[in-house]
Amino acid sequence: MSKDSPGNYWINAAAKIGSNRAFRNQEILLDKPELSADEFLVALYREIGMEYPKWFKMDRLSKLGMLAAELALGASGAKLDDPYSAAIVLANRHSSLDTDRKFVEQLKEIPSPAVFVYTLPNIVTGEISIRHKFKGEQAFFIDDLCPVEFLVNYVRILFEEGNTHSCLFGWVDILGEQFNATLYSVSGVQEDSVHSIPFTSKNVYQYFDHEQGAVS
Repeated sequence: MSKDSPGNYWINAAAKIGSNRAFRNQEILLDKPELSADEFLVALYREIGMEYPKWFKMDRLSKLGMLAAELALGASGAKLDDPYSAAIVLANRHSSLDTDRKFVEQLKEIPSPAVFVYTLPNIVTGEISIRHKFKGEQAFFIDDLCPVEFLVNYVRILFEEGNTHSCLFGWVDILGEQFNATLYSVSGVQEDSVHSIPFTSKNVYQYFDHEQGAVS
């Protein structure tokens, strides 16, 4: 199967958060260029009506990933036919460096265990899994740039092995005031005749790279 062959898999929803804008599929939900990164994340949490008090106790990488997952998957509570067939595959550039810096700064006095627990990048996959009841494959990769070809091939292999029926995958990265989360919800079922598009490297890259969060 070629890398751009649609196969039997579909991107049923996508979410993009970056440059102080947030999109669900091609719809812009929030555009607040005047806010700081922290202020924007809180504003988006409130804009989408997310009700999850634990979110405020998370590190910023997990907050960002949770918001993007909420946009791509919908609010928690959707029933999965088989939680063990739902996978999460994420990647970023800076690992947990945003939180690591905060923890190192605290070493001057008494470091907080609540900060230390987030000094691993894959904690965000666990937080999403708890929220959305995913119990399948989990993976987190580090790369300088979003490895679209690698991620698409990795997700395809999961599907072809037969144990994975749906997958949330993409890029979640934050460091200081710079942040970008682009997530895709993929399965073997075309769930939305309007927004579902074939699961190809081209479609994944176009949504990731397009500043308007649109796919042409």
